[in-house]
Order: sequence, then C-alpha cells, then structure tokens
Amino acid sequence: MTSAPQTHDLQEALDRLPVGIEGIREAAALLDGVVERTELHHSRALEQSVGAPVWLKAENLQRAGSFKVRGAYVRMAKLSEAEKRRGVVAASAGNHAQGVAQAARRLGIKARIYMPLGAALPKIAATQDHGAEVVLHGENVDEALAAAEQYANETGAVFVHPFDHPDIIAGQGTIGLEILEQYPDVETVVMGVGGGGLLAGVAVALKARAAELGRTINVIGVQAENAAAYPPSLAADALVPLDTVRTIADGIAVGRPGQLPFQIIRELVDDVVTVSEDALARALVFLLERSKLVVEPAGAVGVAALLEGTLEAAGYEPSRTAVVLSGGNIDPLLMLKVIQRGLAAAGRYITVRMMLQDRPGELARISRIIAENDANVTRVDHTRIGGELSMGDVAITIDLETKGTQHSEWVLDALRHDGYDPQVLNG
Repeated sequence: MTSAPQTHDLQEALDRLPVGIEGIREAAALLDGVVERTELHHSRALEQSVGAPVWLKAENLQRAGSFKVRGAYVRMAKLSEAEKRRGVVAASAGNHAQGVAQAARRLGIKARIYMPLGAALPKIAATQDHGAEVVLHGENVDEALAAAEQYANETGAVFVHPFDHPDIIAGQGTIGLEILEQYPDVETVVMGVGGGGLLAGVAVALKARAAELGRTINVIGVQAENAAAYPPSLAADALVPLDTVRTIADGIAVGRPGQLPFQIIRELVDDVVTVSEDALARALVFLLERSKLVVEPAGAVGVAALLEGTLEAAGYEPSRTAVVLSGGNIDPLLMLKVIQRGLAAAGRYITVRMMLQDRPGELARISRIIAENDANVTRVDHTRIGGELSMGDVAITIDLETKGTQHSEWVLDALRHDGYDPQVLNG
C-alpha cells in the first residue's frame, strides 16, 4: 500500500507536484469537441458481486479505442508552430500509437510511429489508417522507444512520450474530472497502470477536487502481477525496473515506471494492487457477457480486481466505485485465446482425462453421463499406447463446455459415481 497523504497534508502534496488541477482543467478545455465524453455505465452484475454500486467509465469506446488520444492531443496541441513543422515521433505497441496518429491528423502534423515487431496487425493497420508512418523495430516497446528517441535526436522531430510528460499526464487526468461530474458521489476510482500517466493524472484531478469539496476519494491502481513494477518501486521509494514482463495485458506491459507519474503516484495514490492472468481473462469474458463491452486485457484489470476481491483483501470496504475501462483495442486472435482462458478459469471449459477399459460401448456410456448432466463435449481424444496403460486399457481426453465451476463439479461427480476417475487437466 502506498502512503497517500492525510487530508490536512493533501494540498501541500498537490502544490509540489509537476501537474496540477489547473493544468488538467486547461487540458479539458483543449479537448472539448476533440474527444468523446465517454459514458459511465452502471454495472448491476458487478454491484451484485461487490456489494456496492459500480460504474464503468467506457474509454474503450473513446476515439481511437482508448484514453491515449487525450494526452497525445494535449501534448501536441501545445507545440509551437516550428515544432509542429518538424513533425512528431512516438513509440508504442498500439494504443499510444493510435492516439498520436489521430491527434497528428487532426492537428495537421506529420507523425512517425515506431512499433515493436510483435505488434498486433490490427493495431498497426489502425495507426496507418490515421495517416501515420509506421516503422517496425525491436522486440519490445523499450527497444522501439529507444529507436524513436534516436530518430528525434537526429531529425529534430518532437518525441511524444507515452506517459512521462506533464501535458500527457494532464490530458489523461481529464478522465478524473469527467468521472466526478458524472458520478458526484463516487468514493473509489480504480484503473490499470503501466507507466503511470493515466493513474497519475486521474489521481491529481480526483484528489484536488476532493480537497476543494472537503471529502475523500480513494484512488487505486491495478497491475498485472507479471508486469508489476510499481509495488516494488513504491516500497523502495525509487524506480525499480523489472527484468522480465510477461502478460496478456500488453497495454500495461511496462517494465519501468515513468519518473513524473511515479512522483505523483507515491504522493497521491492510495494503493497499487496486482491481479493474475486468469483474473484478467475472467474479467474480459465477464465484460463481454454481462456488460456487452469489448475491452482489452489492460482495460479490464480494474474489473478483475473487483471480481477477485483484491481491494477487500487489501483492506478496502465496498464503496461507490468507478472503474476506468482504459481501452478496447484487442487483436481478435488474442481475444480468442483470452476468452478460452477465461472460460477455463471460470470452470466453464474443462479438459478431463480418464482411464477406461477398451471395450465396446464404454465411450457411449461416458457420453450419456455427460449429456444427462447437461454438459457439451467439444473434443475427444483417446490412445491405447503409453507407459501408464495396461493391456486392454485406453486413456481418453475430453474437452467439455459447462455452465461454471459448480456445474463442472456435478458432471465430475456423476462420472465418479459411475466408477470413473476423471482428472481435470486445466483446473
């Protein structure tokens, strides 16, 4: 848990930070008519799960598919005419690239975007569709960033950092102002954090407005547990880079916090918690099914934290909550994999292995048990060869679709009742 200042120290903390509420209000004025004022959707399903009202700030429905256009536009709109003529350069795996490209097109600025070689093809195509030149370089975003900075140094193009600049942070912070206007009674705001620009900006907006209103608002960041640079950095009170970053949430797969966001987050943010990959997958499926919203894994981390009870485990009581769904740009192939993982994590897709006697009718008997318990077989594989098998035995592997963990247990119990020993391979 970070050590956010007490109420009487809050204004002092705000005064010494590199981004203030006035800068965010100026950013909001710049963005008026440029970005969507995204809706705040009430989630009855999450409210039932959490035990308190939950609202979803749908930045996945923002122009270019994420919040990134806010900061990118503010940064670029404030460039001098000479800087605009030199053009801009940026690096990103997707969302920042599209945000910069869209802002550049609107402002009439030439944009060059470096993207890692593994960037999703739909994100590359979307960036090009906005008029930017895309250069594929490096194995990860850090290598692409280095190439972009080198290009800026060599050509004079303005480097637009994805999170480590006051104007970027101020632009992202406009989301905080909108949340308070749309949901004045909000008590807790939760969102994902990678480099930290979004969390830092929203924290400034919410904490400053809370001070003006004489009330308290909790601001909580969420990271994927395999890409969580903030908890160790906050514990050490210094930037602690990660050796490796591996997560399906590519939008927050950042191995080192930004210097400016870190300065703000350690002062203002109440906590930064982590969630598992399975929790991310379950959250994405939950949002698809229950809210009819397509959200990328990085945008679903806040919902994952609520569904997993991560906030309560960290000591926070259920309260009126808003969750920022930061983006919806997801490669369909990744979505397929995440949905499959999410269904498995929710107990709705299980793989079962059993040993059978190799005799006629045995498979039909198993199929009847499964069908009578309202489960669906999607794949069957069997083998008679293997060191674990005796003469006359066969090993069978079955993929099943069920209605959830409890239903899966009913099916397994029915198989056990008939003398089988089903072993779940993906549970």
